Amino acid sequence: EDMAEDVALALQTLALKAPSCSHCGKEGAELKKCSVCQHASYCGAACQNADWKKHKKTCVTLQDLRKRVLAAAAAADWREVLKWEGRMEELMEGREDVICEYILRVFCKAHQLAYCSTDDTKHSMKLIPLQERRVHLLGKMERFRDQADTICAVADNFLSFARREEAESYYKRARKVGEKHGFFSVECRACIGLGEMAMKEGRTTEGLELLRNAVAAAPLNEGDDTIYEQAALECLTEALFATNRIDEVEPLVLRFREAATAESRKHSYVSFEELESLYFSARLHEARGKPEE
Repeated sequence: EDMAEDVALALQTLALKAPSCSHCGKEGAELKKCSVCQHASYCGAACQNADWKKHKKTCVTLQDLRKRVLAAAAAADWREVLKWEGRMEELMEGREDVICEYILRVFCKAHQLAYCSTDDTKHSMKLIPLQERRVHLLGKMERFRDQADTICAVADNFLSFARREEAESYYKRARKVGEKHGFFSVECRACIGLGEMAMKEGRTTEGLELLRNAVAAAPLNEGDDTIYEQAALECLTEALFATNRIDEVEPLVLRFREAATAESRKHSYVSFEELESLYFSARLHEARGKPEE
């Protein structure tokens, strides 16, 4: 309910444009659709023939389109998935919410893989409206855990583009959903995001309180994964070092090392977090060794 306005705006942004010729761009009611794919439209045979060299790459029936997208998704072939992004609405038209959410998730994953492979930020930008639509559908289907995780993902993306107000709004919404349904991992993730933003903006008291809340919520997460606890402890420890609150650091360093070591043993390798815990110990030792001013 709180997200109704944002969802409405996202859907308006994604609304289909008036039909136009796929070759010359002319708009009009007399356009005729391609008899095979029923997607491309043309104002006449001349435009259709002129566009065929380009259009033949994506001219497939809807049934074949579904098969190709699903096969590409299963193979994590993001290039092939994104090749069909222009027909995403066609894939979802008239389908159940669960199918539409899955299709959106497929294209979200493709953009995530594309960004990891290319570092092209356009993929992160295209993720946001897709994720917003997923948030709406997940809430409609009462899949609140997935909804809260997706809200956090939207916040992370907004923050990566320095859109701090939008990021803060989404982190707060994720926290609200987490608190309402007892998703402590979501509350932890949202508090970390809000806390780090507050610290960077000089709101130290607020930032430390949020990071302490994240540390408190982390051990209560729904599984036995210590990743949330490690992330919260790392962020709070860094914040306490930065504000010279050394007395509070020592028990956190010990707890961070225990959590990181447990995670390393679980996966039979020394994790980066375990190495970082040793670095925190060295910093604490150095700080303790300095005479008080």
